[in-house]
Amino acid sequence: MTGQSNSRVPLGLRTALVGTFTACLAFTVAGAGTTATAASTASATNSATATRAATAAGTETLPFSGATTSGLHNTYDPAAFTYLAQGLDTGTSMIELDVWDDFFTQEWKVSHDSLTSNKNNCVNASAPADLYTGGANKDLESCLDDVRVWLGAHPGHAPIVIKLEMKAGFQADLGMSPAKLDQSISAHLGNLVFKPADLLTKPDGGQYATLDDAARAGNWPTRQQLAGKVLIEVIPGTVEENNPTDSLWTDQEYAGYLRDLHSQGRTSQANIFPSVHNAQAGDPRARYSDASLRPWFVAFDGDAATYLNGSIDTSWYDTNHYLLFMTDAQNVPPALDDTNPSVADAQSRVAQLAKAHATVASNDWRGLPAVQSMVVPRG
Repeated sequence: MTGQSNSRVPLGLRTALVGTFTACLAFTVAGAGTTATAASTASATNSATATRAATAAGTETLPFSGATTSGLHNTYDPAAFTYLAQGLDTGTSMIELDVWDDFFTQEWKVSHDSLTSNKNNCVNASAPADLYTGGANKDLESCLDDVRVWLGAHPGHAPIVIKLEMKAGFQADLGMSPAKLDQSISAHLGNLVFKPADLLTKPDGGQYATLDDAARAGNWPTRQQLAGKVLIEVIPGTVEENNPTDSLWTDQEYAGYLRDLHSQGRTSQANIFPSVHNAQAGDPRARYSDASLRPWFVAFDGDAATYLNGSIDTSWYDTNHYLLFMTDAQNVPPALDDTNPSVADAQSRVAQLAKAHATVASNDWRGLPAVQSMVVPRG
């Protein structure tokens, strides 16, 4: 990659390391009977629609950075939803997909713990009738197709964040690069994506120099202006972050790619906002020794309990109109049930994180459409 040293591990060693790390991953889905049925999906959809109408009153005119919503962790998990569309039916404002760079087949696989196979609830829908039928375990492009078709069946729907966790990162020297991921997104979501280039564009047609300049100027569109759109966030994955031989993580690699595209006048090719991962006091971008990367981060992602433990001034994110994704909302003291707290407690927790300046409160409360469809002012 231009402007960066690509410190990647050789193919054979990397494959062995991926196998070792993935073997250590444990995926436990708490609770029984949570898989959605067609009947419960219809009920959830109606409840989510009613709740969104009630909670979103007046929030449509807020800038995207000025609202707090709820998001679903690991929405692709077939133990949570039989079909990805059922996760969207809850009214959630964020879905999360775990992505692997299968350099053997040149595919983006979606699974919790496998580099070489898909294990998910995506069905590669081509029409609304396909969303709740057919075989699952498809690749990332199929998941994106499901999102596109679902949005087509729900015109004017509020904006949705698609969070990608790149489990083992990119492998550009083997064809699995940021550019290839962007090509897949463009081919399957097209103009539904709110891109970094869109944030850079001023109302008068001019451009801000960096994403940081644009965000601090408050250049985010309103939620109403983003109706029917998706915003894509990317974070480094658990395998990548625990790989001692990998010194070029997803956040740095994509930010450098985005920076270089902009310098070449090709910013519009980028579809993704890279996030600085893990909660940290001060400006977390200071961790990047290459200061030229820092202004290309306007999204931050980390543990909610850490953000709220009193050591971090989260108002800094809100003041600068940065996006702040708080994960594991249930673990903020007093802890709530992982998957099925009371509606009142879960709604109170989202409101608490809104006051703490979160953009999205991520959780596993998949059976609570009244919570997933919440939209409240931030701060």
